[in-house]
Amino acid sequence: MRRELRKRVFGTGFIGGMALIGVLLVPTTPGAQSISAQETTRSVKRALERLPYYGVFDYMAFGVDRGTVTLMGYTYRGGLKSAAERVTKRASGVDEVANNIEVLPPSPFDDRIRWATFYKIYMDSSLSRYGPGGAPGTLREAFEARTFPGLQPLGAYPIHIIVKNGRTKLAGVVDNSADKQIAGIRAREVTGVFNVDNDLTVRNY
Repeated sequence: MRRELRKRVFGTGFIGGMALIGVLLVPTTPGAQSISAQETTRSVKRALERLPYYGVFDYMAFGVDRGTVTLMGYTYRGGLKSAAERVTKRASGVDEVANNIEVLPPSPFDDRIRWATFYKIYMDSSLSRYGPGGAPGTLREAFEARTFPGLQPLGAYPIHIIVKNGRTKLAGVVDNSADKQIAGIRAREVTGVFNVDNDLTVRNY
């Protein structure tokens, strides 16, 4: 029941653009090849956006080079890696998929950092607007995490939190440089984190 509810919530949230799915490379060669690459990019992006279990502790990006799509990023659960490859192969114009998504190793230590960082960022008065439901939504996720351990917040979370071996990477898109800076500060406040790479992109309007 809870997972079906999460699917519906994910489907209604903001997913578009670079916030969740990064497009790293599209050939700009003039003519038919360029048009084909653009169509393939759109098709792959739509396919990845529809994956129901893509959450705040995952981050995916892809590159397109003619008919070859390279998937990159990190996944909190291994099933997302195979699902991403499967839907990408079905996308328009895709001949081959190189799946370089890294499955993050299970770690109670990293899980603690993930959730602590999630609270720090999405409960912050300046950043809570980025989460579905704002600060109350973050509190709801905290309650559900205690009830259903091992799951992650799913939906339209533009600030993604990747943790591996006590090191945190922030990825995604924010509205301005001040929000990027605040997110980095909040991530560094988490007890036990060894390092924080703030790779957030500031949105170009």
